[in-house]
Amino acid sequence: MTLQLCYYALIAIASFALLGVYLFRWHKHLDAHMTVIFGIVPFVNLAYLMMYTAPDDGAVTASLKFCYLGGCFLPWVITLCVAGLCNLRVNRYMRLGTFLLNVVFFGLVLTIGNSPLFYQDMVIKRTESAMIITRYYGPAHIGYFVILFAYLLVDLLLILYAYKKLKNVSRRVLILMYIPVPISLLGYALNDLTSWFGFELVPLTYLIALGVYLTIAHRMPVYNQSDMMVESLMDSGETAFVTVDFKYRYLGSNETARTILPALNDIPVDGSINASDALRTTLGEWIDSFMLGRESGRHQFYKKTSKKKGYDRIYAVNVNYLSDGKKNYGYQILLQDDTRNQQYIQLLNMYNTDLQKEVDAKTKRIVEMHDSLILGMATMVESRDNSTGGHIRRTSVGVRILLDEMRDDPHLHLTDSFCKNLIKAAPMHDLGKIAVDDAILKKAGAFTPEERKKMEGHAAEGARIVHEILKETDDLEFRQIAENVAHYHHERVDGLGYPDGLKGRDIPMEARIMSIADFYDALVSKRVYKEAFSFEKANEIILEGMGTRFDPELRWYYEKARPKLEAFYSTAGD
Repeated sequence: MTLQLCYYALIAIASFALLGVYLFRWHKHLDAHMTVIFGIVPFVNLAYLMMYTAPDDGAVTASLKFCYLGGCFLPWVITLCVAGLCNLRVNRYMRLGTFLLNVVFFGLVLTIGNSPLFYQDMVIKRTESAMIITRYYGPAHIGYFVILFAYLLVDLLLILYAYKKLKNVSRRVLILMYIPVPISLLGYALNDLTSWFGFELVPLTYLIALGVYLTIAHRMPVYNQSDMMVESLMDSGETAFVTVDFKYRYLGSNETARTILPALNDIPVDGSINASDALRTTLGEWIDSFMLGRESGRHQFYKKTSKKKGYDRIYAVNVNYLSDGKKNYGYQILLQDDTRNQQYIQLLNMYNTDLQKEVDAKTKRIVEMHDSLILGMATMVESRDNSTGGHIRRTSVGVRILLDEMRDDPHLHLTDSFCKNLIKAAPMHDLGKIAVDDAILKKAGAFTPEERKKMEGHAAEGARIVHEILKETDDLEFRQIAENVAHYHHERVDGLGYPDGLKGRDIPMEARIMSIADFYDALVSKRVYKEAFSFEKANEIILEGMGTRFDPELRWYYEKARPKLEAFYSTAGD
């Protein structure tokens, strides 16, 4: 096969491959014009292949006419697609008028070989290695080029307008839509020049456009998921809805949410919620708490709307994953007006004694201070370590993901309180490092035997510190779990761990779970002494350690949790 035929064959095959991927990922919320684009391009590129493999001049002319289906109708369909993705409506008469104009020009295309209107002449030269087609354009072809470049100019103007004026359109999608425009302009401008060598650029620009639109189609479920949920919640005036992706970028909300949280009106789609103080201290903190398993993603939001004393409205906040049932795309936050229920609860509480109220308030404050102290100490220890930041947060999430796969197995008998206490205790696992010298803790190279012995002493020291901190707590289960996590998270089931060399089930379950989450984070995170391992390499090491370092009975739960762990670490950053 000649180089020329390879060029057109590869483009045709790649076009049909992209069509297959698009059909596999297709869903009803994708723009219909995008589907038409994927339907036209592969067959037009196939026509280019047929044209340059045609056995006679008549077949070349017939294939060329079919190629012009793309030139006459694709720019029109792409313009409608761009308008749709920019949430801009096209008048039906304008749509019909431009369609008829395209039909007229395609009718002129059909005169090729019979009239000099579109082509005055066409010379086909065949050599052993290629076929070269030289075109001599007629007067109608000038109008065709004018219409063609007019469509491309309109595309560019629509994208620029949406980027400057419309905040409800994704900036990433707009940038992707812009890419085919200059490429198409270049392709059409240089097509005649390259055709002298038997290689036309237009089919290649069609293929590039398909790749870009496939990327857009891959991104659209995030925004369409928001649209579907907004549609179901719009009828409820008391229910607010906000969606955020894993990188804390705003995806969408309904009118009720924008009324409750006015800062949403000032942030564009794909804008970071952390750029707004009001959203960072509400949405951001709610999501953080959800990821750390605190309060199961449930909160209350108090809003003052008048000059009356106290708060006018109280909203119940629920945070969960934004999912289509198969894949998580981010977070969804629901706010429901809970004022009446809270007022009723407040009325009932009035019958409690002042002493009981004071005791409850002080107890709650003590617990909060206690938890803050523990988390503060853990953060302080982490700041001295040679690991990257965020280790305690990531390992806490890792423990939570593992427990999500384990808690529903009746053979394990894991209670809700056990799971809650383990997630809460996870940040305390390395408290003992506070007693390790900085010279050892921050060392980038290998430890000497003496240094390693001191480093390994942090486990027992951590258990002692946790015991002292929690010895007055009434929650005995939490105290025992926290001590075990700190004491035994470096034990191995083969007995070669430290500090006590425990084996198998002698190691508490909470420590066996913590060991996997802690070791996994060390593998996939960058450290002073190493780069982050790939997920595949980390998984290989974890699985190799099942039965030696880790409890082999936990392998099944780890493998089930692996996709969620990788999804979290793909977006967690440092």
